[in-house]
Amino acid sequence: MVDSVRFIAGLCLLFACAFAQAQGIRVDTLEQAAPGLSDKPIRVRIYLPPDYGSTQARYDTLYVNDGQDMEAVGMQATLERLYARYEIRRIIVVAIDMPPDRMAGYGLFDRAKGEAIAASTKYGVVGAHAQLYARWLTHDLVPTIDTRYRTVASTEGRAILGWSLGALSAFGIGWQSAEMFGDVGAFSPSFWLSADNTNADAVQATRVVHALVDSSPPMSRPRLFFGIGTKEETDDRDGDGIIDVIDDTRELIDGWKAPDGTARKGVRELGQGASGDAATLFLLAGGRHDQPSWARMLPVFLRWAYGASDKPPGS
Repeated sequence: MVDSVRFIAGLCLLFACAFAQAQGIRVDTLEQAAPGLSDKPIRVRIYLPPDYGSTQARYDTLYVNDGQDMEAVGMQATLERLYARYEIRRIIVVAIDMPPDRMAGYGLFDRAKGEAIAASTKYGVVGAHAQLYARWLTHDLVPTIDTRYRTVASTEGRAILGWSLGALSAFGIGWQSAEMFGDVGAFSPSFWLSADNTNADAVQATRVVHALVDSSPPMSRPRLFFGIGTKEETDDRDGDGIIDVIDDTRELIDGWKAPDGTARKGVRELGQGASGDAATLFLLAGGRHDQPSWARMLPVFLRWAYGASDKPPGS
């Protein structure tokens, strides 16, 4: 009799899991006011897990820059596939459309000084509104999401992700808001931005993200995941046979030597994530600086951040 009851209870749990999965991901849309960044509200889409409506559970939250790219990188399909295989635990994804002036909004800032770290490029100035964007995301959007949805409202419960300039933004926000974000993902990060771009040596010596990290105090920092394609570019400013995007990221992680011989610090010297691994570098063979490559990096990142999922009874 006892065995029969246990068998029936197990079946009920399995059917409940299957029903929740069949319900599918629910996508809500918010129009979030962003004074100073946009004359119109910024669209924010919230991807809720299949069982959100049938439980009272709280969920980790992943904030993603360039939310308008969700279809192109296959966010929903990737989540559904990983959920179905029980490869990751269920999460809430908050996809934030880019601000109208993407180059101004995505970039670096100095939190202590409360100002943007703007960088001139051949395409224009990058990051002029980066401080405004970071403050809006951390002081406006995150509290809104935590109020409206059943999130795990803690450092360990939040992560932030981006690609290209959006990766630079995600890194800067996560690195300087370590009390808010426990994990950071950066695909094809624009770590080449520099204060002086007159020549290759000047760029190498004045990369702004490297200067930001080198000047940071040692403290608890988020875990970092960097995804880079091996065919993203052909530029190799130091002539070592390795493309710049890989070199720039490795030197940000491990530290580097300035032209005057001074040793500059990398993220490994300045803080470690909760599990002790400060940074993970994933190289995508043949990957390029494009959305199809970021779509291929996405499941790798999600498994890294949210693996060891809650499997159904008996699996």
